[in-house]
Amino acid sequence: MKILLTGSTGMVGSNILEHPFTRNHKLLHPRSTALDLRDYEMTKAYIKKEEPDLIIHAAGLVGGIQANINNPIGFMIDNLDMGRNVVLAAKESGVQKFLNIASSCMYPKEGENPLKEETILTGPLEPTNEGYAFAKIMVTKLCQYISETSKDLRYKTIIPCNLYGRHDKFSLEFSHMIPAVIRKIHEAKEKEANEVVIWGDGQSRREFMYAADLADFIGYAINNFKKMPQNINVGIGRDWTIEEYYRIIAKVIGYEGRFTHDLTKPSGMRQKLVDDSKLRKFGWAPSTSIEIGIKKTYEYFKKTIK
Repeated sequence: MKILLTGSTGMVGSNILEHPFTRNHKLLHPRSTALDLRDYEMTKAYIKKEEPDLIIHAAGLVGGIQANINNPIGFMIDNLDMGRNVVLAAKESGVQKFLNIASSCMYPKEGENPLKEETILTGPLEPTNEGYAFAKIMVTKLCQYISETSKDLRYKTIIPCNLYGRHDKFSLEFSHMIPAVIRKIHEAKEKEANEVVIWGDGQSRREFMYAADLADFIGYAINNFKKMPQNINVGIGRDWTIEEYYRIIAKVIGYEGRFTHDLTKPSGMRQKLVDDSKLRKFGWAPSTSIEIGIKKTYEYFKKTIK
């Protein structure tokens, strides 16, 4: 197939491009300078010209708790505009297959864990990333409406758990938890610091999957597109506390200092574990353990981050 991949320079997009399944297809992966998804007319013109058989929408403005707190408008509007424009342009151009990559941030803050796909929009969202979550929900619902009202169009959504891996940003201020903690503990070891501070009480639970595994799932989903559910969680089926992640990362890096807690900082949702029942029924499972994934991510960090 001819596949258009948006967000090819981001972590998810970069891992997709590295995966062997892409060798079986012709991939279009324009940078934002060539295709600004915030511009509907540009997006529509590009899709009409290239006529892709399938679109993988991996583009988005992403970041951790602090980045979302600092820029809620950007996280909502940019992600909404990009998602809406590419979905509607695909529909108008007659693209029959669409894979939308959403986020487990869409689930209610107090939702019962594991979080089932059917619980989207059943309760208030986590305030620290509410704008981002609203945008992802709206694009997910748009894909659902198109699938329900168009005989020949199948626009489906993947809902991954938190991700980490090669091509992450490793920013203390703007990254998600694992890449930020890798940098924090690496620098603590380099400086021979005696302690590392954890935001909040460290007892919130999170599920993280190695990004290369998500790329593997996408290859599987393309080959089994017809039987894939409309919305499907993609995760590893278990979680750890934030403090446990710190300790796993410290062990990989070889840091032996102690951990303290800054209770003035937000901890986010107390738990965010996605239900993988549909995923298991669909016939796919991740292959990378948390220890191996963090080790590979740390090796990438040391080679690429100055």
